Amino acid sequence: MWLKLFFLLLYFLVLFVLARFFEAIVWYETGIFATQLVDPVALSFKKLKTILECRGLGYSGLPEKKDVRELVEKSGDLMEGELYSALKEEEASESVSSTNFSGEMHFYELVEDTKDGIWLVQVIANDRSPLVGKIHWEKMVKKVSRFGIRTGTFNCSSDPRYCRRRGWVRSTLIMSVPQTSTSKGKVMLKEYSGRKIEVEHIFKWITAHAASRIKTIYDAEHLKEEWNKSDQYWVKIYLFANLDQPPAFFSALSIKFTGRVEFIFVNVENWDNKSYMTDIGIYSMPSYILRTPEGIYRYGNHTGEFISLQAMDSFLRSVQPEVNDLFVLSLVLVNLMAWMDLFITQGATIKRFVVLISTLGTYNSLLIISWLPVLGFLQLPYLDSFYEYSLKLLRYSNTTTLASWVRADWMFYSSHPALFLSTYLGHGLLIDYFEKKRRRNNNNDEVNANNLEWLSSLWDWYTSYLFHPITSFQNFPVESDWDEDPDLFLERLAFPDLWLHPLIPTDYIKNLPMWRFKCLGVQSEEEMSEGSQDTEHESDSESTDTLSSEKEVFEEKQSIVHSSPGQTSHSDAEACSCASKYCQTTAYERKGRSYGSYSSNEDMEPDWLTWPADMLHCTECVVCLENFENGCLLMGLPCGHVFHQNCIVMWLAGGRHCCPVCRWPSYKKKQPYAQHQSLSNDVPS
Repeated sequence: MWLKLFFLLLYFLVLFVLARFFEAIVWYETGIFATQLVDPVALSFKKLKTILECRGLGYSGLPEKKDVRELVEKSGDLMEGELYSALKEEEASESVSSTNFSGEMHFYELVEDTKDGIWLVQVIANDRSPLVGKIHWEKMVKKVSRFGIRTGTFNCSSDPRYCRRRGWVRSTLIMSVPQTSTSKGKVMLKEYSGRKIEVEHIFKWITAHAASRIKTIYDAEHLKEEWNKSDQYWVKIYLFANLDQPPAFFSALSIKFTGRVEFIFVNVENWDNKSYMTDIGIYSMPSYILRTPEGIYRYGNHTGEFISLQAMDSFLRSVQPEVNDLFVLSLVLVNLMAWMDLFITQGATIKRFVVLISTLGTYNSLLIISWLPVLGFLQLPYLDSFYEYSLKLLRYSNTTTLASWVRADWMFYSSHPALFLSTYLGHGLLIDYFEKKRRRNNNNDEVNANNLEWLSSLWDWYTSYLFHPITSFQNFPVESDWDEDPDLFLERLAFPDLWLHPLIPTDYIKNLPMWRFKCLGVQSEEEMSEGSQDTEHESDSESTDTLSSEKEVFEEKQSIVHSSPGQTSHSDAEACSCASKYCQTTAYERKGRSYGSYSSNEDMEPDWLTWPADMLHCTECVVCLENFENGCLLMGLPCGHVFHQNCIVMWLAGGRHCCPVCRWPSYKKKQPYAQHQSLSNDVPS
């Protein structure tokens, strides 16, 4: 996961550098930047109309180019980036579609239940012609879609009862606008009552109703009162302009951010005294001012802050986001990170897509599960202060120059999806190349495996788990309250050879207790004399021998567990030479020998203090029928029986996951036996 997160952050860094590279190329070819101002005088009449349409200002009564240019200047400064975006949006608006409602429930779900948007619906009465013709309606859909206004057509022939209940006896236009100033408020339906069925008149009717929801200030006293007032809205955006009504994009944003940001329009058209605006820091017209508890922010002074719907929408979402915005952002990031698995995974193509589908399902499920407690915590009243501090931190960070660059890059790549996808694919192919080169020396089979080989291995794995019931996935030891396995009685009553053997992981072998067999022997006079001479040397190397012995035990344990059942290590063969005798001994001979008998030299006595407390004391391995020698490696099972490590590992790795003596499962925890008296006490001296 961390590797994919690193690659995703690296990809974002590449996008940032690539955007700066494109800006440098444009500056080298044309000598202009996206933030450079454009003189409206140098623009053609068509481009000026395109700018006004994108800002949402009517120009039907302005036949002169001079009047259109002045209207552009009154609505805000024009930058090269906004001009480019407007021309690009003019080309993309050709493919805008409209919704056809099938009935009452469809209309209610999309129109009346929508709390943060505007709908324009053309109602066609039963056996009547539409109010707006097909050509004009297509122009209307194209015009209003730039401001986030959704359109649709409701034909009363599909649900005549609903039309009669609504009173739609003739063809008309219906506009839905949120009625209150709070989030998720009621929706109000307004019917067009104008006589002129033209695109400009209908659009003016729409913008007039949308602008009526914005608080408008006409004098300095009212502005002073509003500026010093503290209410529920912590974030306010002011538009100081010499216009009759605010632009349509400003009105559309006021509906979209209902309950989060308050939009205020200050009409300074007939003001004589503008001294108070100078006192609060407003020196030029028009001005877009964002007022927050942290201070005043002038919109339009940083990169990407254009006078358009998309630019201001991304700016306000970053400054005052809601929970849904954060969820969508996290969803996009998580899925981008999951898609990195397609390039990181090496091997067959089908394997890559199987791993990708698994990763997408896992990551999205974890994301949804992790968001549920977050939504629950946000509902608690004790976290209001935490929520306010979080928003304050976001406002501080998202009003910086770096944040403006990120927003500008987001708008650039979102308007060029092909460039975004191609860069993501190129980044993924580079990751695939370096991952393949890194793993080629480690695992050639994995890298060079084809689809058929991987599907064959997948089928083998699936059939093994389908026909072999998995008895336990828990590694030993496991604390359990059961003294006996509840299924042990049924397993003993069944016929083992008639049932498929359970598929049991061998990881538990690594957790079995293991130690070396030591004897307490009597030293000779020569050994005592040599020991007195080497006392200093032995005392210095005592700690080193202890650590090396423990390390040797651990290494032998790991090598045997990870080796195949038929392989044995050289060290274990030296410690216990019982592998050949194990093959020659029959099961009847094993049962005939008494387990736990003590037969060793008289001068050698086992050191029982080194044995684990829950292991039975014995001196013979029941598998190979050989006595334990001094220094040999022993291993115990959960039932308490002890064997040579090499013998019992070969026994367990061969598929016999039970004790050779009592048949207790070697992977299940068992309550230890009562501590028996040491065998050394029963042996005569």
